[in-house]
Formats: sequence, structure tokens, C-alpha cells
Amino acid sequence: MKTGLVLTRMHLVEMIRHVDACAPLEACGLLAGRAGRVETVLPIANAEQSPVKFRMDPLEQLRAFDWIDQRGLDLLGIFHSHPAGPETVSPTDIAEASYPVVHVVLSRQNGEWRTRGFCIEDGQAFDTVLQVE
Repeated sequence: MKTGLVLTRMHLVEMIRHVDACAPLEACGLLAGRAGRVETVLPIANAEQSPVKFRMDPLEQLRAFDWIDQRGLDLLGIFHSHPAGPETVSPTDIAEASYPVVHVVLSRQNGEWRTRGFCIEDGQAFDTVLQVE
């Protein structure tokens, strides 16, 4: 399991822009890069169109994986929003986690988006460091 991610303020802005535009529905996307350092934010449509659940649009997700592979990058993280909270991964997020990557949750509290990172392994979620440069 990989722990921690390094991302720039611009990556954070890109994620917040995407989740804010999709609110009050959950939004999602992928984070790609190398050696734990994010190079690209890839927003993906939420096929569920739900305020409490996300499922990446399968075709968009496949295209994003192809794009990542063609550039020799790695899938480093999956991000999604909890527009009405909580500020942590949900039991559904834990149950449906399929990739050994950092899971970034953006939750809105008092009008501000907060960001936390988690590693999910063996049905457990652990906080991990999101280093913003």
C-alpha cells in the first residue's frame, strides 16, 4: 500500500473546482503521477449522479487509464467529494475500494472544502499525509 501524496496547490484547486461544480452531487476523479508525486488531476463524471455515492463513468475511467498508461504515469490516487460530509471515508468507500492507492476525500464544512487522504487496506481506513507544495 502506498502512503502519502505530494501535490501542488494547483492540483488542489483543480479538484476543488471539479467537486464544487458538481455539488450537491458527489464528484470523482483520478490522480496520476510518479513516485508519490501527482502530475495530473483527471476529473471523471459520477455515473451515479448521487449526493451520497459515486461510481466513475466506466468509459471515462477507461480513457483516463489509457491516457495514464500512454504517458508512462502511475495511478496514485482516487478523489471524490462528500458535499454534505463526513470528512472521512464512508463504509461504502471502504467496501468498494479496489485499488491500492491514496483515497482523497473532499468535504464541505461551513462553505469551505477540506481535504483528507486515506489508505484503505483489509477493510480498514488509515489517515495518510497529503503534502501540498
